[in-house]
Amino acid sequence: MYTGLLIAGGVVAIYLIVYNTFIKQRRCKSSAKLHGKTDRNCFVYHSGANTGIGKAAALDLAKRGARVILACRNQQRAEAAVCDIKRESGNDEVVYMNLDLGSLQSVRSFTETFLKTEPRLDLLINNAGIFLQGKTEDGFGMIFGVNHLGHFLLTLLLLERLKESGSSRVVNVSSRAHIYGSIDFNCLSTHKELGVGDTAFQIFQLYSHSKLCNVLFTHELAKRLQGTSVTCYSLHPGGVRTDIARYTRIWWKILLIPVALLFCVDADSGAQTTLHCALQEGIEPLSGCYFSNSAVADLLPKAKDDAVARKLWEVSERLSGL
Repeated sequence: MYTGLLIAGGVVAIYLIVYNTFIKQRRCKSSAKLHGKTDRNCFVYHSGANTGIGKAAALDLAKRGARVILACRNQQRAEAAVCDIKRESGNDEVVYMNLDLGSLQSVRSFTETFLKTEPRLDLLINNAGIFLQGKTEDGFGMIFGVNHLGHFLLTLLLLERLKESGSSRVVNVSSRAHIYGSIDFNCLSTHKELGVGDTAFQIFQLYSHSKLCNVLFTHELAKRLQGTSVTCYSLHPGGVRTDIARYTRIWWKILLIPVALLFCVDADSGAQTTLHCALQEGIEPLSGCYFSNSAVADLLPKAKDDAVARKLWEVSERLSGL
């Protein structure tokens, strides 16, 4: 009996060490208030903000006094999130605008409306991401189309407003999964996707490819923003318990649930690196860098390859009709 208790205690101790060393996320230390810049409101745009990490980050920004635009596809869920955030933050400057990143026309319509109605954009957080096979309405692979191409077009269409607003930032939520990704331009040309297949492993590969796109996009964007007041960052939010896999097969969910409970943090903890990149003072010289656990993290050579990043940019321009 005592042996069993000792073993159980040892397992718990090891788990706590692993959790606090490798899983637990450092809190964002910024005390920034966002009630206004240069005597005007600070407009903050946040994609994918009706659930998970996005909603947690949007709530934090609202509590700091920012005007938060929740740009989401699902109107019902977004409006519920707006009500929740207003109630919890005490900030009425939280607004829903429709945006479907799987539709290039929707991205263009959103940006047209945004530019007509919102005079500032100080922070663009590209947070939305899916883990779902299928096709967008433009014929692109769903994962590539939503996780990269929609964000790419959105960012470029809003870039001038970011520049006009002073010291603005673009934050791209990627994932450590990018280390397993690659960019197959031939496959992209043939299939409008970075890979083929619909098994769980193949879908994970597609997701990893899209997350590598996020990092390479940030790398190239930083180069093109040199000499402006806009900076950009990509990040890994940590292992987070979100509903990103809500559309996956039931047996896949059953396998993931115990893993998520043991080795993933909640959405509030998962939002901390996003908030660090969005708010932390003094990180402007680190534009283009990749962050993990609220600190700069090393990248593999393939994730900062100038030639591949430039080619991805050029291909994305062509595919998005820019």
